[in-house]
Amino acid sequence: MEKTKKYDVLIIGGGTSGCACAYNCAKNNLKTLLIEKNNFLGGLMTGGLVVPIMKSSTSNLNTRYYKKLIKTAKKYNAQITYCDKNDGWLNPELLKIVLDDVLTSNDVKNNLDILFETTVLDILKKGNVIQSVILNSNLLSIPVEAKYFVDATGSAEFSKIAGCKFLDDNINKQQNSLRFILGNVDFDKFSKFIEKVDDNQDITNTNRNDSNCKELHFTTASTWDTNTKWALDKYLKRAVNDGVLKNSDRAYFQIFSIAGSNNQVAFNCPRINNYLDSPIEYSKELIKARKAIYRLLNFVRIYFPGFENAIITNIATQTGIREQNRVKTKHIYKKEDILSGKVFENPVLEANYPIDIHSNKKNKSTLKKLQKYQLPIESLMAADFDNLYVIGKILGAEFSAHSALRVQKSCMSMGEAVSYKIYALDH
Repeated sequence: MEKTKKYDVLIIGGGTSGCACAYNCAKNNLKTLLIEKNNFLGGLMTGGLVVPIMKSSTSNLNTRYYKKLIKTAKKYNAQITYCDKNDGWLNPELLKIVLDDVLTSNDVKNNLDILFETTVLDILKKGNVIQSVILNSNLLSIPVEAKYFVDATGSAEFSKIAGCKFLDDNINKQQNSLRFILGNVDFDKFSKFIEKVDDNQDITNTNRNDSNCKELHFTTASTWDTNTKWALDKYLKRAVNDGVLKNSDRAYFQIFSIAGSNNQVAFNCPRINNYLDSPIEYSKELIKARKAIYRLLNFVRIYFPGFENAIITNIATQTGIREQNRVKTKHIYKKEDILSGKVFENPVLEANYPIDIHSNKKNKSTLKKLQKYQLPIESLMAADFDNLYVIGKILGAEFSAHSALRVQKSCMSMGEAVSYKIYALDH
């Protein structure tokens, strides 16, 4: 076992919120250690292929890291600004390199250490204070002491080991996705096709006529819900009748072109039934999902002009889990808070992303538009410990409110806000 290392802050999880927290902690001259179980940063943005970043109006509240990320992504041709002014269209593979650049840049590198392929083995605590941890990095066990700990794992793995209490306020769970990417797509041919068959630009649009965009990009979607007219559903139904797809494949279909690529398309499907309380059943769902991916490949090859020569180039190494574990925090953010746009003394973020709940039942999903709302820092402070913060999807929020807060832009602001809170306590 190595000699004990000491830090101001230990951040567990190098995903969306963890990278934002690590960057800003180090920039604020806090000696910071970031650990990540994969051999790359980014979490669902990279390993989960969750691109683009969903558009959400924000003020300049805790967005320094986001701006740094976008600026750096441009340098690697890994970013475009879409015609709806969303500058969060990114390339998930190039983003691994972009994040390395951001978190080793001159403004943070002297204060930030990163350990890949590293997990937490054990935690030493005294009362309501976490004192140290034992990390497992390949064959080495590394003891680490820190003043503050940040759980950014997305599944609250660290909080579970610590013994935190969790929220369990909803019998339903969000449906998950196993995303994938197809290459060899003719963008010009396909974008002309979808423009012709669907004139609802809230669902289907391209930037073909946007003179400010140097690359051709598009997005389109379809679900089996009947409360909206989905122009592409007739093709999905035809494929079911022809035996190419199963009816469940119609549940959710969404695609986006990828920044810095003129022939790759990211699929936000198929959906996966949520069996997170049964690892065996959940593993079966992943096998079913990969079979569905192959069906979807054959579907687009047959029915969508431009996809005739498409190939699978990437299947996500991380499941797109929308909601799993929510930690009990000092303030539980409620549905009434988000609907009323309640103003807080110490806001973490300002956003307007909708309540977005994915159901496995037809016409049971929710997409409710919202006005601007805030989130308080107390919803990121674990109730059971004085020096543990929980950021990203594991924040302390009721199920419905959580569905609006779980998106990447908001998660980055959470990480940044916690870095400032820790800095204020440490100085």
